[in-house]
Amino acid sequence: MPGKLPKIDTDACIGCGACVGACPVSVLDMDGDKAKLVKPEACTSCGACVDACPVSCIVME
Repeated sequence: MPGKLPKIDTDACIGCGACVGACPVSVLDMDGDKAKLVKPEACTSCGACVDACPVSCIVME
């Protein structure tokens, strides 16, 4: 069974990039002014992005 992946609420995302910087395996990137999951296959489900988000717009699903 695959691990959980970060789901980003783009309506709530403020584009700060904290999650991108926190990810130890670089699975997130900025798409304009919003964070986006770009390498789901590399995600380790560690939750660092969730912890780093100042507006709590990321959940692991």
